[in-house]
Formats: sequence, C-alpha cells, structure tokens
Amino acid sequence: FSQLPGWSLRPDGSIVIVTGNDDVLGVYTCTPYNSYGTAGESRPTRVLLKDPPAFTVRPKEEYFQEVGRELVIPCAAHGDPPPTITWLKVGSAGKVGARVDGNSSLVLRPLLKEQHGLWECTATNPVASVSTTTTVHVLGTSPHAVTNVSVLPLLLAANISWEPGFDGGYFQRFSVWYTPLVKHPPRAHHDWTSLSVPVGAQHLLVENLQPDMSYQFSVLAQNKLGSGPFSQIVTSVPRGFPVTTVPPEPPAMTVHILLSPPQALTANETLRGVLLRWDPPAQLSVALSGYALELRQDKGGWEVLDRSIPSTKTQVLVPGLIK
Repeated sequence: FSQLPGWSLRPDGSIVIVTGNDDVLGVYTCTPYNSYGTAGESRPTRVLLKDPPAFTVRPKEEYFQEVGRELVIPCAAHGDPPPTITWLKVGSAGKVGARVDGNSSLVLRPLLKEQHGLWECTATNPVASVSTTTTVHVLGTSPHAVTNVSVLPLLLAANISWEPGFDGGYFQRFSVWYTPLVKHPPRAHHDWTSLSVPVGAQHLLVENLQPDMSYQFSVLAQNKLGSGPFSQIVTSVPRGFPVTTVPPEPPAMTVHILLSPPQALTANETLRGVLLRWDPPAQLSVALSGYALELRQDKGGWEVLDRSIPSTKTQVLVPGLIK
C-alpha cells in the first residue's frame, strides 16, 4: 500500500484511503494470518464511488414580479445517484400554493402576496444534501406587517419602535395604535387611539399616558392600495413619578419671561427645496436656546419637522417642501 499515495494499513488491518477516486474502485478481500497460517480470505466487498449533489443551475439572489402574474425560478443539480430537488418557503408550512415542474423549477402561478419572502431549493441524494436560497418580492400589494415591535416605558410616556415589512412596491406610512388594558373583553382596534408617524421614521414617542397603568400597543402600515395587517400587540406600563419626601417649597416668586416670536419669516423656492429665512425675536429676557420648525397642510394638525435648530441660525433649507 505504500506505493499508492494516500493509502495506508492500520495495525488492526483496516485500509485508510485519504482521497476517493477511480483508483479505489474494485473488489477487495481481506486475509488474516498469524504464525500458524490463515483460515482463508474474507468474502469479497465492492467499493463504489458516489457523488454528492452539486448545483448546475442556481436561482438568482432575488426576483421581482407583480402579484397575479407567473414567476418561474430555476434550480437544477447533478450527482450519483441523481438527486431529488425540493422547494420550501422558509418560515412557512408547505409550498403556499406553489408547484415544481419537470425541470425542478419552482412555478408560482398566479403569484400571491403570501408567497413573498425567502425560498429554499434543496438537492438530496443518499450521499448528502445541499441547499440554496432566493428572495421573492411580490409587487402591487398592500404592505406586510411590521416586525420586532418594542416598547420602552418612560415617565408618563412610551417610545415605540419597529422594523418595517415589505412595502408591496409602493411608498408606505405607519401609525401607532394604543389603548389602556382593562379587565373587560379586549377592545377592537377601531376603539383604540391612533397616532400618525412622521415620514421616514421607525419609532414614535407616545406621551400623556397614565402612570402605572398597562397599555397595549400595535403598529399599522399603509400604502396606496390599503392597510397591511396589524403587528403583534405589545403590552407595557409607563413609569410614574417616584414617591419621595419633598421639603416645603419656598414662597413663590413671580418671574416674567419675555420672549417674542421670530420676525419677518420668508419662504423662497430654490432648486434644492424651500429656503426659510427669519429675524431673531425682538424682545427676550432669557438666552435663546434654539428654534423649532413645524408645518401643516391646509387645516390639518401641526407636525414637527425639526425641534433642534441652533439659536445662531436664521435660515433653513427644507427639501421637497411645496411652497
């Protein structure tokens, strides 16, 4: 055996072959012997080489297709013996209305919203199993539910954060829904209080909550086609004021703080947005700490665009604003 590279004989009589190739194919027998001779050779055993599956065609990393259309995703492999190809939607039981054609391709026809997500193609034979994945994006649907909703309890408030789901191919906005948790049967979502989330934000501060009362929170995504499902409900209890012994307050003193509004606000359109300019307040009895910028459309509610404009600035550029 020393003449064959990678072959060796162990003290117990076993043959060790480091690399399997065509040289190992054949029929083998083993003959034990000692100082008295041998009782004969063993029954013959045949060595065969089998190949694990290897992909010859892999799906692309991701596919985009309109809902209701057909999507065919190829996947093929070879091996000895030939492998079996199976498809599975990751995180879902079954094939979610999918089928596999004679070429082992995944066929989604018609494409459904619930078929959005990660798909796995697996090639299996008696030697091994290998897998590859692809992501299907289903366009033209309402948004998918947000995930990983978390609630940070604060003093008489709570900070809600989440991870957006797929937007269905359209711009999506979010709203936070909440309600106090009471002992009678749960309230339907239409009885909850809802707050709109500023564009682009993935968190919202909910204020003016009652201390030491349980609240339920949920997040809803919406696009031009409608609303997605509500997120899972998260329960949290806002913190109340700590109970401490407070010394008697000194006699009240009247302090007049004089602060007039900024003056001469102007808005001018530029190629990059609307440039707002103003003059500082004419009268102030305390140091100016900064400015806040709010907007509203028509008679709607006011939204805060920026609450931390430095007191040294007297202009700000707002991109995308309609004058």
